[in-house]
Amino acid sequence: MDLKQLLLKDAMIMDLKATNKEDAIEEMVDKYYQVGVIDDKELYKSDILKREAQTSTGIGDGIAMPHARDKAVKRATVLFAKSAKGIDYKSLDGQPAYLFFMIAAPDGADNLHLQALAALSSLLINPELVKNLKAAKTADEVQELFDKAMKEKEAKDKADEEKEKAKEAAAAKAAASDNDKPYVVAVTACPTGIAHTYMAEAALKEQAEKMGVDIKVETNGSEGVKHQLTSADIDRASGVIIAADKKVDMPRFNGKHLVSRPVSDGINKAEELINLAVEDKAPVFHSEGGEEEESSDSGEKRSLWSRIYADLMNGISNMLPFVVGGGILMAISFLLENSVGAKSQWFLFFNNVGNYAFSFLIPVLAAYIAVSIGDRPALLPGFVGGYMASQATASVVSSKSPAGFIGGLLAGFIAGWIIVALKKWLKVMPKSLDGLKTILIYPVLGLLLTGAVMYFMVDPIFAVVNHAITAFLESMGTGNAVVLGALLGGMMSIDMGGPFNKAAYTFAIGTFTATQDGALMAAVMVGGMVPPLAIAIATTFWKNKFTEQERQAGLSNYILGLSFITEGAIPFAAGDPLHVIVSSVIGSAIGGGLTQLWGVNVPAPHGGIFVTPLANKPLLYLVAVIIGAIISGVIYGVWKPAKKEANK
Repeated sequence: MDLKQLLLKDAMIMDLKATNKEDAIEEMVDKYYQVGVIDDKELYKSDILKREAQTSTGIGDGIAMPHARDKAVKRATVLFAKSAKGIDYKSLDGQPAYLFFMIAAPDGADNLHLQALAALSSLLINPELVKNLKAAKTADEVQELFDKAMKEKEAKDKADEEKEKAKEAAAAKAAASDNDKPYVVAVTACPTGIAHTYMAEAALKEQAEKMGVDIKVETNGSEGVKHQLTSADIDRASGVIIAADKKVDMPRFNGKHLVSRPVSDGINKAEELINLAVEDKAPVFHSEGGEEEESSDSGEKRSLWSRIYADLMNGISNMLPFVVGGGILMAISFLLENSVGAKSQWFLFFNNVGNYAFSFLIPVLAAYIAVSIGDRPALLPGFVGGYMASQATASVVSSKSPAGFIGGLLAGFIAGWIIVALKKWLKVMPKSLDGLKTILIYPVLGLLLTGAVMYFMVDPIFAVVNHAITAFLESMGTGNAVVLGALLGGMMSIDMGGPFNKAAYTFAIGTFTATQDGALMAAVMVGGMVPPLAIAIATTFWKNKFTEQERQAGLSNYILGLSFITEGAIPFAAGDPLHVIVSSVIGSAIGGGLTQLWGVNVPAPHGGIFVTPLANKPLLYLVAVIIGAIISGVIYGVWKPAKKEANK
């Protein structure tokens, strides 16, 4: 595809008026909408901002490449924009950005479009082209510069390809002829797979040529895997470079010196990465039976808490679809029960399917905690251990209560670490028996040991503990209930989706599944709705304290808050944590406490305002939400200092 078809003259902005990152994105998105490249500004801008939240697309050297691929885009296009004074784009090198390339790719973009976008991205590591673009005065001049650079690159690529073929032919005739020249392999990948993937590839190849190093780069982009590394490539390489912001196939690099960095380092620190790979300064990567062990160029290990938290979040994130899907169907069934009766097939259908989904909560939680620790071999023992925790079975201690969520959490960690221990113990086995490990030894021994620990220790102990907690909650007086409700409600706002939020929500879910009492669900639901609603209220009534973009985002928080999506407040909390978090915690704690003071019960694990008809006291449930949101919104609105740019 001709690059002129991508770099539309009508879409270029030769004098960008914006003075900050948010306004620059807004101005470029508006231009796309004006020329008909996109038909939904909000959708496209939302996806641009999501990409920026992962890591800034200000790649350094005065260049920014915001990009998105979604259904709002009607045709593949690259918007070129210039800023004479430069804009603080939060670039990776901390310097202002002068040149902007906003890439728009249709959701169903074909390979031809994607190849053209990748080619365009790779041109931008050419300092001469960047210099000329900064001096360009007209849109025609920009097109001519890219056309010339593309032709030069195609000629160079063709020459390199012929050179590579000749080198491979020579190597086939005399394998030792090239042994003195260093050789490394690399993998580049970014979440979107449009720009950074290919820029890192180009930067690594160009730097390797300057250093006299042979390199082969595999790209994991939007087109799929290109230039895939073979076993022969990896065996021959003295080191491996991973420049990626998403998961790549790692076990194939077992035993190789490997440096793993973000994709931006592949663009900006190519020389450093190549030196580490060539000089054997990177740690040796170890993988066994598909297990991907932690590896970093610095050799640093995560703290114990960060590892536990990551494992726990893996279990919870895989469990949440069962909570939401099953919970919504159960909520629908309760609505149907009120209108068609408890014996109706419609009620029974929705209620049973929802309950079936709920029956998997603890097994899935345990299974994916275990997988996070011990990889795939830990799935079976984790799943069975979680199932054992969810059942009130007679073991060495007879109890009518299952071990519940606490037992399920322990089952996941126990199963995962048992598999890790087995992998270490079984390293002495002959290599010829490696095939038996994953299909026989890990499943049998992992299940046996996990089952034994659960049957003889965890289930008996935590069945009693869980029963005691349930009895305590059922007998708890109003004063204690209010304190607990306030605590859980406040925790929902401390980190808005992080460990405190998940701990409160998981505790309420555990209580709900054990007792079918939705009192604590009411507390956490109110607590989780307050932060985004407070943001919406503050941006509505204190407009002078927010930018136009923040006011627009604030409006969407009305919907997010009513839907019990606490994460809608995260962008505001990230930019102003003190004012947002403190005000949100106060309102959430008050709202959560009020639900317990008034004895509100919501027998649904999700749904926010939309499950109000299920509450035993729907009006008081709504009042608790409104009071908490108004208190937080007023505190935030009054407390927050005004932004100067908000008055423009």
